[in-house]
Amino acid sequence: MTVSTFSAAVHITPIIYASSAVIKTLYTHGKRKAKKLKNGDEKEEATDDIFFDEAFHIVKSFILLGTKNTVESLQAFTNTHVPAPPWTAVIPVRVPLHSCNQAADLLIQWFGPEDLKRVVGGERWWQVRGLDGIDAEWIAEKSHLRPESVHIDAGRRYSEEERLLMSMEQLETTMLYIHGGGYYWGSINTHRYQIIKYAHKIRGRAFTVNYRKAPQYPWPCPLHDVLAAYLYLIQPPHDAAHKPIPPSKIVFAGDSAGGALCLTMLTVLRDLGQPLPAGAVLISPWVDLTHSFPSIHTNTATDIIPPHGFMNKPSVLWPVDPIKEGGRVARAHSDPLLKPCRVDIPGSDKHVTRHTAQVLPTDAEKKSDSTPVGSKHQLSSNSASSIPLKSQQKSSFFDGGKCDLTGRGHGRSRDQNRNGSNAIPMDELAVNRGSVSIPDLDDIDFWQPNPPKVLMKNPRDVPLEIRSQIQHYAMTEQLSHPLVSPILQASLGNLCPLYILAGDGEVLRDEIIYLAHKAANPAEYPVREGVMRDGLRQKENAHKFSTPTKVHLQVYDGMCHVLTVFTFTSSADYAYNSIAEFAKHVTQRSAEYLDRNPFPVLQPIPGSDVPSCVMNDRSGDILMIRERVDIHGRVRSMEPKEDITALQLRPSEIGIIKEETLFKWLEGQEEWDRRFKYCATKVMKNRKTIEANAKSIIKKARQRGLSLAGESDDLVEMPIVGRSNVVYGAIQEDRRWGPLDLVDEQPPPTAIAARRDTLKKSIYHTAPATHKTIPRVKTVDVILAAFDPNDATFRHPRQSVSEQQVRTGMRYIHGMRMWQSIVSSSRSGRKVAVKAAEDTRRVGDALMETGDKAASNVNLAAVGS
Repeated sequence: MTVSTFSAAVHITPIIYASSAVIKTLYTHGKRKAKKLKNGDEKEEATDDIFFDEAFHIVKSFILLGTKNTVESLQAFTNTHVPAPPWTAVIPVRVPLHSCNQAADLLIQWFGPEDLKRVVGGERWWQVRGLDGIDAEWIAEKSHLRPESVHIDAGRRYSEEERLLMSMEQLETTMLYIHGGGYYWGSINTHRYQIIKYAHKIRGRAFTVNYRKAPQYPWPCPLHDVLAAYLYLIQPPHDAAHKPIPPSKIVFAGDSAGGALCLTMLTVLRDLGQPLPAGAVLISPWVDLTHSFPSIHTNTATDIIPPHGFMNKPSVLWPVDPIKEGGRVARAHSDPLLKPCRVDIPGSDKHVTRHTAQVLPTDAEKKSDSTPVGSKHQLSSNSASSIPLKSQQKSSFFDGGKCDLTGRGHGRSRDQNRNGSNAIPMDELAVNRGSVSIPDLDDIDFWQPNPPKVLMKNPRDVPLEIRSQIQHYAMTEQLSHPLVSPILQASLGNLCPLYILAGDGEVLRDEIIYLAHKAANPAEYPVREGVMRDGLRQKENAHKFSTPTKVHLQVYDGMCHVLTVFTFTSSADYAYNSIAEFAKHVTQRSAEYLDRNPFPVLQPIPGSDVPSCVMNDRSGDILMIRERVDIHGRVRSMEPKEDITALQLRPSEIGIIKEETLFKWLEGQEEWDRRFKYCATKVMKNRKTIEANAKSIIKKARQRGLSLAGESDDLVEMPIVGRSNVVYGAIQEDRRWGPLDLVDEQPPPTAIAARRDTLKKSIYHTAPATHKTIPRVKTVDVILAAFDPNDATFRHPRQSVSEQQVRTGMRYIHGMRMWQSIVSSSRSGRKVAVKAAEDTRRVGDALMETGDKAASNVNLAAVGS
């Protein structure tokens, strides 16, 4: 069943409405609270609120449902257009290709030619898009607009949307909001109500973009789009409906993946000397895609993120290899370095360096090593030992439960012969090699392995290598790049003021806390040596950007990932108000004032502690504010840095894939491989069909006059159709590249540009500037298109749901709109519950007061007698 309003309701219903589930939930909830009462436990928890408890499980259930469906299904559901409420002004616009090209030029400058080829895979493929720009929206509250103040040109007719947009000009604060969703789902539709709330709170306007999503548009496509959105605001093209907005009037805001994109965008702008916004709000930013911090493992039960991460039912898009021949994990041996864009491509070089990957040894371990320190040990094999894993099997597939570490002589059971590949249980992967020597600590490749290599707990274990792409956003080799995992930036100094929020119960808590301290103390939290060695720009940045960034960090008790989703809670209410105050503060104060006071005056609720964890520089100016917020929105000081586990990690432990993390992902991936084995087989066949169709489209286009720049006209088989006499298509000068322009590039295997899913539009409708002609359209094409509404020759074919919004007739009963109703109901129910509690307390107080007066009168009467 695909992700839809109906399937979501069916999946979530047992939690809320089915009588047995309701009774079970209420029973569990009541039992837990009764136990606390009996034990005299007065500690308050977020889940003590039945409304939050229910909402938490609704969100968690929906995300889990998404992992059981295909990427396309989840994207379509969360990118379905949902109308805005009537009291808001929502104006759809499109960030033009001109702004996209400006952003592309900045990224090309940032990477440089060598990294573009070696790390990114080229400079063209990530500029290929289906739409003629990026879908975006202006959002404001109609009551904040003053249409009468708009200057109207009497000689021009304006649309209603143009009038609304012009009336927004008088709003001082502009928020550029980047939505989250794991980089591969979510949209401006899933976050519209949250953004409306921000616009209301800041009494300003918000601008939000529907950036392209992975895996169809992997890194750096989303970064490219959000950067284009910012340039569109500050340097709009001449035909834009809005005036240029000063950067000092803009504040970035984003949640989860969107928060990380905001931070990454800030570092690119800083590095290239571009103007920064007034400030940035980072809500639960996902800044470490290697999952190297402890809370990834300790906070699973208290967060909405699935225990094994984001996985999906196989489709033609994801995973890269629905059926991975030879297994998803291998034992690493002495082989050349992996090349970018190669980890998951069938037939590619999957070998790794001769250096293994382990945790740092103790002095005792070093002394007990019989081999001299610093010597290197190489395994005697020419290739990795391919090991598909089956953790649920009870016995080893190898003879006698033993395995040959050289990768030779693996015995096979009958099950192995049926599967056609070698396999061993997960718990037999890490095999100790006895007296193998441990390299010296300054061997960076050994102790700080870059993905896909894995850091082992025991230095003498046979090292492992990941042979699958584990994140939708980027290839496994790219996960330690500073623009993919910004926690690995050499410096986060010299940025605009940052307001960073995290939930104490979320799996990303530790990396967010570390991020905040790293930005405020660049010298105290350096990046690991391997990153500095592999990136010239990072080495320069460590010295160039040493000025601490001013940071306000707040960690919310008992809250999960992106606490602002639960708008009816006291914690979220406090967060929205604080974010609004920060946005107004940094956009409406002078630069001189903000240098001394980067954050608004703290106004804690009466009775709370006065924040004392404020770090100042030598001049007394605020550098960092460190706070915790309880479930009632009351602020208190954060504990000392020495008491925070995440801040005790060594730089060498950050931004690497560790053995525990590998097995956590692998356990879930194995389960999905078993569950969708039949589906994966069908996907492999469908991919071959798609590839055959793409070749057919190109062949027909060539026969009908397609000609590319640099080609002679005698290559085509039919008379060429020039630019001026084409009925249905046009060559767009601002569209630089198309899917046929990537001969010398290596796009990621998931990229649409590599799979050529947008061929028809780029050939027949909106061709890039590299095309000299647009092919003729035959009558038979028009007739056939009449039977396929998605392939009509006279209009643009639909593009990927990772980019283009879905329009549906179920406008008012879509799940995204229903969620807002659930939130509103929870807010109303919670208000009723709070009011009832207050009334009960007032009645109790009145009764107590009456009783006291009666007792006093009795005492007086007794004294008088």
